[in-house]
Amino acid sequence: MTRRSTLLLPVLLVFLLLAIAVGFEFGSFIYQPVTPAASTMVIVAPGLPFTEVAGRLQDAGVVRSASGFKLLAWLRGDARRIKAGPYDFGGPATPGRVLDRLVAGDVRRQRLTIPEGFSLREIAARIEAEGIGSAETFLQLARDSEFIASLGIASPSLEGYLYPDTYLFDSGTPEDRIIRAMVRQFENRLAPDLVEGAAKAGLDPHQLVTLASIVQKEAGSRAEMPVIAAVFHNRLRLNMPLQADPTVIYGVADYNGTITRKHLLTPTPYNTYRMTGLPPGPIACPGEDALRAAAFPAESDYLFFVASGDGTHTFSRTLGEHNRAVQRYRLNR
Repeated sequence: MTRRSTLLLPVLLVFLLLAIAVGFEFGSFIYQPVTPAASTMVIVAPGLPFTEVAGRLQDAGVVRSASGFKLLAWLRGDARRIKAGPYDFGGPATPGRVLDRLVAGDVRRQRLTIPEGFSLREIAARIEAEGIGSAETFLQLARDSEFIASLGIASPSLEGYLYPDTYLFDSGTPEDRIIRAMVRQFENRLAPDLVEGAAKAGLDPHQLVTLASIVQKEAGSRAEMPVIAAVFHNRLRLNMPLQADPTVIYGVADYNGTITRKHLLTPTPYNTYRMTGLPPGPIACPGEDALRAAAFPAESDYLFFVASGDGTHTFSRTLGEHNRAVQRYRLNR
């Protein structure tokens, strides 16, 4: 053995021991799950350097070592493949699992529930209250003629065409994508048999949605929807005013919870006491039951109904019967 070899041997031995130690440490880093002290959210902004992402994960207690996480991403070729968005971390996870989520874009999702009968304004307010989007931007898009045309909807606004349902959206989902998802769900629920049934009753699709929205607002229960729809169909056929309070309310700006004689006498495109036929468009977003009731009303010759005070309605065929039902309701009150 030469003198040079004798000198190199200790150096090589040191490097070997260091390599073993580093390998052991990296292996321990890779396979040992980490549980954050508390559930936390880490936001990966678009264009954020991976070094900063790794640092934020370490600061949040999601990974033990930012440098180890960067090495793992380099070895896997994933450093430039991660997706932006808010990520929730709570349970135990290995660095590999954390990296998998970043690459897959497994971002935080928010639940949005829109009840049947909500109007555009109510939907917009809920979206903003849930922190999902801007009410102002949402309403602007819902009334933008070019955007509406791009969705294939023949209406001046999307009132009535956003299906009431429960949705899951990524935080920061643009308002136009939220609207597209709700319109797509509406189209899925507007089955061909509904359109065909409405056509037989003399209603085009827009009129179907308009009538369904009125039924939705008037009905106290799903069971009554076909009967209420029958009343409106009968009135339309006889060219009688629909006299639906919800349409009047929709058309006035100063409604405070009580409908007044002034409201009933004020001419607006939605005052069905002052006009015959359907209003120009829907007044809310109807659910499937209301759409089906409007397309397939009950077989009935009722022309009137009044709330009974218990969530149901009393139906009448003649004005005399109706007036007596109204009197009974007032006495009960």
